[in-house]
Amino acid sequence: MADLTHVDPSGAARMVDVSEKDVSARLARASGRLLTTPEVVSALRENSLAKGDALATARIAGIMAAKRTPDLVPLCHPIAISGVKVDLTVTDEGVDIAARVKTADRTGVEMEALTAVSVAGLTLVDMVKALDPAAQITDVRVEEKLGGKTGEWRREAPQVRGSERLGGATGEGRREAPRETGGDAWQR
Repeated sequence: MADLTHVDPSGAARMVDVSEKDVSARLARASGRLLTTPEVVSALRENSLAKGDALATARIAGIMAAKRTPDLVPLCHPIAISGVKVDLTVTDEGVDIAARVKTADRTGVEMEALTAVSVAGLTLVDMVKALDPAAQITDVRVEEKLGGKTGEWRREAPQVRGSERLGGATGEGRREAPRETGGDAWQR
């Protein structure tokens, strides 16, 4: 267990001491999806949900959540967030959710980006549950991190065959479930 940074030699959880780390510019991007019914997709596109503007509400919820991450994730450091952007794109299957978080600090913002995506997704579920109680949040994951000691990391795009393609979290095209030839499995 000594190799785990959030566990001390006796196995107890601890917050990592980052005081000796250099302050550096850091960025993280995360994404996720809300899968729902065609009826909800139409209501989102027409902004006709009874609860109001679901996309605007989810965007603000995601931004607020990123700022509150240390209150939700016990060993996450409170850091000065420089910027948060949450993008929501309605697709034929639901909503693609993307978050980008920036800071200049001693630790990264991956958890803040994941929290923004997760809470934006939860907010969308709350906004659409009257029409689709089975709406689901899926595929929440870090897409990219920049800065710090480990430098750059980007998720590799899944390999696809033929004309199948996977649209990005920015909504380029319709997401299709590709046949994987490598990388992590695409779950529906």
